[in-house]
Amino acid sequence: MKTFYKTIVLSDIHLGIKASKAKEVVHFLKNHKCETLILNGDIIDGWQLRKNGKWKKQHSNFFKHIIGLTSKKKCKIIYIRGNHDDFLEEIMPFKLGNFSIRKFYIHYGVSKKYFVTHGDIFDNITTKLKWIAKLGDVGYTFLLWLNHHYNAYREKRRLPYYSLSQVIKAKVKSAVSFISDYETELVKVAKARKCHGVICGHIHQPAIKEINGIEYLNSGDWVESLTALVEDTEGNWKIIYYQDWLDKHMLEKKQKETTPLASIHDLLPQGVTINQ
Repeated sequence: MKTFYKTIVLSDIHLGIKASKAKEVVHFLKNHKCETLILNGDIIDGWQLRKNGKWKKQHSNFFKHIIGLTSKKKCKIIYIRGNHDDFLEEIMPFKLGNFSIRKFYIHYGVSKKYFVTHGDIFDNITTKLKWIAKLGDVGYTFLLWLNHHYNAYREKRRLPYYSLSQVIKAKVKSAVSFISDYETELVKVAKARKCHGVICGHIHQPAIKEINGIEYLNSGDWVESLTALVEDTEGNWKIIYYQDWLDKHMLEKKQKETTPLASIHDLLPQGVTINQ
C-alpha cells in the first residue's frame, strides 16, 4: 500500500553528479502518492553536467517515473527552477497538461497559503557573484568526494554515516550566519505576499520552524540528507528522512512476510466448527 499525502516537496536532487541519490528518490516516490508533487529546484545539476558530470541510467529513471505520473494524471507536478538548473529559464513559463515549470508557486494548503521558491533568488552570492557560487560548488563537490571515501572507510568498520560537509557548515560561523539571514529574508517575502509560510530548498538544510509568525519549511536535499517535505490531508507538515522511512518500511515488510495466515477455523465465529 502506498502512503498518501496531499503534497510532497522534493528539492536539490542534483541529477548529473555521482553523489545524487536518484535510485533512492525513485524508490521513495514509488511507495508514496500525492495530489501535488513540487520539485523545488536543482533537480538537474546543469553546472556539473557542463563540466565533468555524468548522466546515469538511474537519473533517466527518475524522469521516466515523473512522466508516468503526468501521463496517467495521477497528480499535479510543479517544477520550480533552481540555480543549478537555471538553463530552464530559456523555456519558462512552460505548461503541458498537469506539468509546469515556474520561477515560483503559490501553494494553497488545507487552510494556509505558502510561497514556494527554490530560494537562490534571495542568495546574494548565487545572484550577484555567480563566479564565487561556482567556486563554492567546486569546493562542495570535493567535500562530497572526500565524504564518500571517508564513509566507505567507516562502513568497513561498521561505523555510522558521518557528513563532513554538514559538520563544517554547522561549525563555520559565517555559514551559520548566512543560513539565519537566508531564512529571515525568505520569511519577509512570504509575509509581503500575504502568505502563512514559505517553502524552499537551496541550502540543503531540512527544517520546519516558525520565524516572526511565519512558517519556514525547507525540504532539504537528496545528496546527503535524503529528505522529503510532506503535507497530510489535515494540513500538517513533516520532514521524512529516507533512511528512517526505509528502516520502518523494511521492518513492516518483514513482519508481514513472517506473520502466518489465519486458518479458516480462526475466522469462524466462536462455537462454530467444520466437520472433517
